[in-house]
Amino acid sequence: MLIRPHDRGSREESLEFVRSHGFGQLIAAGRNRDFPVAVPTQYILPNSETVLLHLASGNPVFAAVRENSVVLLSVVGDWTYIPGAWKAISSEDPTRGIPTVYYAAVQLRCTAEVLETPEDKLDVLRQQLDSLEPESGIADPSVHEHRLREIRALRLTISEVTGKFKFGGNVDEAHRAAVATRLLARGGPRDPAAREHLLRRSAD
Repeated sequence: MLIRPHDRGSREESLEFVRSHGFGQLIAAGRNRDFPVAVPTQYILPNSETVLLHLASGNPVFAAVRENSVVLLSVVGDWTYIPGAWKAISSEDPTRGIPTVYYAAVQLRCTAEVLETPEDKLDVLRQQLDSLEPESGIADPSVHEHRLREIRALRLTISEVTGKFKFGGNVDEAHRAAVATRLLARGGPRDPAAREHLLRRSAD
């Protein structure tokens, strides 16, 4: 993806965004295919180098991964539409404002490893439960041992992190502040997250 210098996210910022969202598209190109396999999936990042997830054993992504272990995890979110008139302040003509979309997008280039032993699959499931519902009292996944054959786990080792945070970095502080005020007033479902990105990146 095209990233202007003012929109580029650091590795730490990008990984925190991926970690906090927890859901994305796993894309595997395979080898000599007409098109890649794209799978919507939940995941966790137990550390800054690794992604863990599990999928049904019949998922076509596993065949593609065995052909080519290099995959892409794509996470997009916190998008919101910015009307053209919002880009005008003071005496500027609001009809000449250029509308845009604010959004965050991170792509993780990874090497995928298929985990098939019961022990490995249980380890991934336990880490996912510990991350998503700690101390909930849910039974250990080993009680469903008969169903482990129905899933496979994946360990993705991150080799490259590319983050784009398009939140008004191309305009001055006064224009960013005006958009932040209007996002607060509009109060759309995605506006608070977009506003938070805008203010955080303005403060950097």
